[in-house]
Amino acid sequence: MEAWTKLRNDVIGWNYRNILKPILFKFDPEDIHDLFVKVGNFLGRASLPRYLTGVLFDYENPALEQEILGIKFKNPIGLSAGFDKNAKLTQIISKVGFGFTEIGSVTGRPCKGNEGRHLWRLPKSESLIVYYGLTNDGAENIANRLGATEIGSGYARSNRFRPQGNFVLGVSLAKTNDRETTTTEAGIEDYIKAYEAFLKTEVGDYFTINISCPNTFGGEPFVEPERLDLLLFAFAKVRDGQSGRGLASVKTRPLFVKLPPDLSDEKLDAIIELVKKYKINGFVSTNLTKDRNNPLIKDKIKDPLPTDKGGLSGKIVEELATKQIEYIYKKIKDLPQTERPIIIGCGGIFTAEDAYNKIKAGASLLQLITGMIFEGPQVISEINQGLVALLQKDGYKNISEAVGKNNL
Repeated sequence: MEAWTKLRNDVIGWNYRNILKPILFKFDPEDIHDLFVKVGNFLGRASLPRYLTGVLFDYENPALEQEILGIKFKNPIGLSAGFDKNAKLTQIISKVGFGFTEIGSVTGRPCKGNEGRHLWRLPKSESLIVYYGLTNDGAENIANRLGATEIGSGYARSNRFRPQGNFVLGVSLAKTNDRETTTTEAGIEDYIKAYEAFLKTEVGDYFTINISCPNTFGGEPFVEPERLDLLLFAFAKVRDGQSGRGLASVKTRPLFVKLPPDLSDEKLDAIIELVKKYKINGFVSTNLTKDRNNPLIKDKIKDPLPTDKGGLSGKIVEELATKQIEYIYKKIKDLPQTERPIIIGCGGIFTAEDAYNKIKAGASLLQLITGMIFEGPQVISEINQGLVALLQKDGYKNISEAVGKNNL
């Protein structure tokens, strides 16, 4: 079975990199992204296409299974927020090989995002420039579509968007990208509005508080510890059933904070303390980088970058993200296991070795997007199968045993 899976992945990967990718990369990346969302949405509507997709891409091994914060993950590789903004792919993602998915980021109100182009490729750097600005249909629309069960609700046909089986669905939450949310109070209210929309419809196995989108009006105000303190206090009130809005306690729904990769150690230390103070369950490390002076940006050696807007993903972020994971894990590793925040690593994962480096740095789970775009959809299975081989080489029976081993 392992040999067949490797052969399958090798064949699909070769055809993607040598035939399909050169064709796709001749077209605008946003158009290609939209096309793949439409194709994935179509494939997820019926059982036969889902089954065939699984035959082509899925991979399972007990060594990759974990139970984290009461949630069972079939493998540690998730689809990062930013790809499935409006939760149109929740029926097909598990069949592509992912262990979980994170939709959004979703905002309190519908958000059209930034004007103009939103995506540029940096082929030499194996990276993307992203400038969407939180484009999404709004929390109530997306939550109702995923959570609808009643005939005549207006969303009854859309139960096809519910994930299959027990597939893990995370929800990335952000504040709407406009002038109306620029004050601290309005921004917090918008985050909470999005949060409550999903709680009311009982959608979402975990939630991520995205404080790190670099492409929004007003920047990243909640990276500042004083504002983040207020934001996490508001989330804690809702989670503990003390908001006065009629919601029951939702302590069993884990909360994460998504961080930018460019934080100073001083600011990161302050955020770690706030996460511990409010018993937030973990971190997503990291989002896009804004640093245009990164030496890994190979595309600007002879020519300037195509735009000065947006944040950078992919290989440019890999080292930054891994260093941040390692730094956070060193700060939290001595906490009791029941109190230790979980780290989801994200940034520049293209191979099993990339994934394993982040796991050994301290990440329990991982997310990717750009690696799939550059290497092909079979890369998820390649990474998972490669992780099993690396675990066996190091004498580990389960992926959880390797977490943080570089920090011992």
